[in-house]
Amino acid sequence: MSKSGSGLGRRTFAAAVALAGVSMTAFAQPAITLHGAVQFNDDHAFNKSLLKFEELVKKYYGKPINFVLHRNSTLGLEKDYFAYMNQGISVDYGIVSPAHMSTFSKAAPFIDAPFLFRDLAHWNKVLDADVLKPIADEVAQKAEVMLIGYAGGGTRNIFANKPARNLAELKGLKVRVQGAPIWSRTFAAVGMAPTVIAYNEVYNGIQNGVIAAGENEAAGVEQMKFFEVAPNLNMTQHAITIRPICFSGKTFAKLPPDLQAAIVRAGKEAGAYGRQIESSEDTAKLEALEKAGKLKRVPFADRAQMQSMVDPVMAAYAKEIGAEAIHAKILSIK
Repeated sequence: MSKSGSGLGRRTFAAAVALAGVSMTAFAQPAITLHGAVQFNDDHAFNKSLLKFEELVKKYYGKPINFVLHRNSTLGLEKDYFAYMNQGISVDYGIVSPAHMSTFSKAAPFIDAPFLFRDLAHWNKVLDADVLKPIADEVAQKAEVMLIGYAGGGTRNIFANKPARNLAELKGLKVRVQGAPIWSRTFAAVGMAPTVIAYNEVYNGIQNGVIAAGENEAAGVEQMKFFEVAPNLNMTQHAITIRPICFSGKTFAKLPPDLQAAIVRAGKEAGAYGRQIESSEDTAKLEALEKAGKLKRVPFADRAQMQSMVDPVMAAYAKEIGAEAIHAKILSIK
């Protein structure tokens, strides 16, 4: 064999080996799989937000990737998802109420506190101004969970087994609240008897007389069928939800840079998508439930008075948790 022929053979053989190596590497590295978790089914705005997140990541990443969304609380509740993301096990992404982040960041629940936002327009302006970045930074540092987008947008009211048209009729009401201290303090300040119990125990709690009420946005009232045990929706409009789309920092650190970039971009856009869905669906859901005779919306006359009673509590709490600057900035946005 000539030298040139021998060289060609060696090059061909080397090319074949290299190609085989590439093929073997491709087979050795299956597509990345990310696991999400949510308490609800696909009719809920949270599920729609997370499915949009999946769609956008696939679009921006442009390479094979698998998503598994564990629905209907099959992996527990939001507080469990956050713990899993913190540990880097079982759940890579999900939507979690800020109330469940208080172990790592005292200021986190403040972004979702009662009577923080004047109305939906104010709420949107606060989110667009990125006022919440210091809290997101603290959660990322202390909990190793990234807040990559902000969903939510539902207005929360009090569902109860009796109507409450004013503060006098709310007095002493045993109402379930979220675990963050600001919820108990503000509800107690207006004369109610707040009780912290797990979200999935609210229905039975009202049914068995342990509590008489809870508070939620329309999507939650519909999904959990709270109207069956508490058909009076007292329109206190005491909060507008912020529900961060969270991603495990431990998982994120292991991912390739182009996938990391896709996740950050998709999270922000999916959050905005979720806000638009939930805020626009809110009234429609309540109207449909009322038309079907499942609940009755009860006008509430004393919201302004309730706000004035809560304001000092909010200011004191902001000072206590070092969120005075954030609170002042939120209030200053017109």
